[in-house]
Amino acid sequence: MSTTPHRLSVIIPVYNERGTIEEIVRRVLAAPLDGVEKEIILVDDGSTDGTRDILRQMQAKQAAAMHIVFHEFNQGKGAAIRTGLHHISGDLVVIQDADLEYDPREYGVLIQPILEGRPTWSTVPASSARTGSSTFCTCWATNS
Repeated sequence: MSTTPHRLSVIIPVYNERGTIEEIVRRVLAAPLDGVEKEIILVDDGSTDGTRDILRQMQAKQAAAMHIVFHEFNQGKGAAIRTGLHHISGDLVVIQDADLEYDPREYGVLIQPILEGRPTWSTVPASSARTGSSTFCTCWATNS
């Protein structure tokens, strides 16, 4: 296992997630990652349901490891992810949907192969908190 400290950047694209945004941030902050620092990058993609107000309140109280970016209008999830990638400082990156679809407690399973220096790609099972169904997440790492 690598002794190099790691930082996980969690990009959360957000669009009209008034009902879940505070909970997903709480879950991401609480996710257990021994020895891995976390940062959260929230990218609001032009929400119109009050999500932006909640994010502004969070921004006023924000922790050092949280960055919030606002798109002026909706550009789509891909644009929100690309914006988030411009703000990361970690050597590991996870995209976390704001709608509670994926469980942040599974981050450790997702990044463990990378931390152990195993192959440059890994597919791990991930469950859907909303539907209870299983999916597979693939992550890639570089050996740089």
